[in-house]
Amino acid sequence: MGKGGEKGGESGEPEAQLRFYTWEEIQKHNLRTDKWLVIERKVYNITKWANRHPGGHRVISHCAGEDATDAFQAFHINPTLVRKFLKPLLIGELAPGEPSQDRDKNPQLVEDFRTLRKTAEDMNLFRANPLFFSLYLGHIIAMEVLAWLMVSYFGTGWITTLILAFILATSQAQAGWLQHDFGHLSVFKKSSWNHIVHKFVIGHLKGASANWWNHRHFQHHAKPNIFKKDPDVNMLHIFVLGDTQPVEYGKKKLKYLPYNHQHEYFFLTKIFLSLLMACSHTLPNPNTFMHFVPFWSRMIPSRVSLATFFPPYWEETFTLLEPLPPQKLMVLVMTWDLRKRGDSKGTQLWKFLESHWFVWVTQMNHIPMEIDSEKHRDWLSSQMAATCNIEQSFFNDWFTGHLNFQIEHHLFPTMPRHNFWKVKPLVKSLCAKYGVQYEEKPLGKAFVDIVGSLKKSGALWLDAYLHK
Repeated sequence: MGKGGEKGGESGEPEAQLRFYTWEEIQKHNLRTDKWLVIERKVYNITKWANRHPGGHRVISHCAGEDATDAFQAFHINPTLVRKFLKPLLIGELAPGEPSQDRDKNPQLVEDFRTLRKTAEDMNLFRANPLFFSLYLGHIIAMEVLAWLMVSYFGTGWITTLILAFILATSQAQAGWLQHDFGHLSVFKKSSWNHIVHKFVIGHLKGASANWWNHRHFQHHAKPNIFKKDPDVNMLHIFVLGDTQPVEYGKKKLKYLPYNHQHEYFFLTKIFLSLLMACSHTLPNPNTFMHFVPFWSRMIPSRVSLATFFPPYWEETFTLLEPLPPQKLMVLVMTWDLRKRGDSKGTQLWKFLESHWFVWVTQMNHIPMEIDSEKHRDWLSSQMAATCNIEQSFFNDWFTGHLNFQIEHHLFPTMPRHNFWKVKPLVKSLCAKYGVQYEEKPLGKAFVDIVGSLKKSGALWLDAYLHK
């Protein structure tokens, strides 16, 4: 049975008569050279096609051997169109007696979540408000222009420098939230339009690679806080996270750093990492960069390249492999002008402010939550275990780019952020029905919990290191 189905998938053409498969057989095909997955009870062989997947081969490979129906719905704004590309990969269906969900997942919970999604679609919650995003982009560009005018007309005095640093840190942080919207295809109905504007915002306003961002960030959404699948929790031995990793490191007597002090050197991470990082956008293949420092976006979040803040890197170290976009060239010239006038502290302050802004906002939703190996949960349960919300207010919405609604964002990645508050009551009701924890906290407590979580993990490591 398996041989015949596999042959059809590898040839790129489905057989005339599809085969039936059991979950036991499907789950065997989760290897690097052999990948099957299930979408709406249909079985697909994605082994060779995975490398051509627009979102990257890793994100789709993480679902091998599993029911990927909810992930498929979550990431594609036009599932009907995408199904056309799936047809040649179809090798069969689940056997009639097989459940639609694998690994003893709660079928009623899964069905109720899909009903919730259909309700959100009927409420037009996946339809973006063009005025919201137009004004959002406008206020970012206005801050960039204002900063440039201040340098041109007022020079680089201390007062001007301080004001300039706050303006540019704000504009860059907000541009980071905006590129996130376009990267998730949550603004336009057509994917191509989202991609075009995403490349403008992340490339011209932030100075990073859209392909690099997509490759990493979609993995994070597909398998949040799961070791070996979520690149955001791959800390290259700088930190130990969660409850299991610290104990494993301790038992193996691994001590790359004094992890019992990681909650203290967390504040200094940006300083020594800046000495290690090159500019991801200058590499021929932006995904190559993640193999060297795969966690830099979480620890050093400034998407403006280091060349913007440290022009000597361009002058002494790196070879420019692609032209600088006009926006970044303007910022680079501005930075050179500041350095020429002996005011490098202004650029350092700008980088310092934006980096910490991004780090604290992005870490508050995930680091304090469960971080562990793959447990093969359903979509709702896996996202809820790895995310939490921050209380809503006008300031919190703006300051975090609506990432204070991290739960709703992870459940519905393509939903425009201004609609999160509308779907929130439905999500809370569903969680209450099945006893799934819906965690929400004040902004200040969320920041404190980051440090507390790192301290707890460090203590677990020390105990295992000394006594186990």
